[in-house]
Amino acid sequence: MGIKDLKSRDILGIADLSAAEIKDLLQLAADLKSGKRSPVCNKILGLLFYKASTRTRVSFTVAMHQLGGQVIDLNPNVTQVGRGEPISDTARVLDRYIDILAVRTFKQTDLEEFARYAQIPIINALSDLEHPCQILADLLTIQECFGKVSGVTATFLGDGNNVAHSFILGGALMGMKIRVATPEAHQPEPAIVEKARQLAVDGAEIIITEDPVEAVKGSQVVYTDVWASMGQEASAESRIPMFQPYQVNEEILAHADSDAIVLHCLPAHRGEEITEAVIEGKQSRVWDEAENRMHVQKALLVSLLGIE
Repeated sequence: MGIKDLKSRDILGIADLSAAEIKDLLQLAADLKSGKRSPVCNKILGLLFYKASTRTRVSFTVAMHQLGGQVIDLNPNVTQVGRGEPISDTARVLDRYIDILAVRTFKQTDLEEFARYAQIPIINALSDLEHPCQILADLLTIQECFGKVSGVTATFLGDGNNVAHSFILGGALMGMKIRVATPEAHQPEPAIVEKARQLAVDGAEIIITEDPVEAVKGSQVVYTDVWASMGQEASAESRIPMFQPYQVNEEILAHADSDAIVLHCLPAHRGEEITEAVIEGKQSRVWDEAENRMHVQKALLVSLLGIE
């Protein structure tokens, strides 16, 4: 049922998957969504979230319950990790209790340490560097809308953050034409951009610019995220004037392809990075995108756990 080569693997970033594996995951997610496949398991998923979560927490929980498994919420506030227990100790103990662990944390190095000390699969449920599960949902949504991913032109507007990083990498692997428009001081990390260019397949394109209008011209996908990620709340107000030109509104959307779709990973600050009219408009696929979190994560669980 799952993708055999993914069994017991860690997914700490989107580039831990090959293009072929992403394609297979998207197909599996589509089959699970349609009911064409209905695998069953009795495994246990642990959720260890150091940051707040709605979609990731709920979608993983529902996905595992629908598979017949169980979920344990390892809230740091009520477990010893919140009192300073070393990751190495926590990882080795959890390895004896549960079958798979999804971690949402601030530092990518925390995920790497969990993976180093636990034999069970570790999934990045968001770090400050990447958000691979989100991008799998984005790719599934794009495939549903256009019948393909390769060759699609997509523009990300706003902060060159963790979502932007995974979108650049995932787009490069899948042969997309990716454009990212941000203020100069908030562009994606150069190492991520360079890695994406090394991974890029024939036909892929990666453009980093400060010009939002130029970036959006002819784009089939217009994507945005909040201007201040979790942990950056203190600077949120001061960022607004700098990011205002990158707002996804009807004016900027007019430069995109006439059949363009709008994506947002949520939560949205309406009136800041996206307007009410756009997020509720006919081009918005935000709610399909949010639903698809559950389907791609279910496909990941099936594949990493080796469910037949």
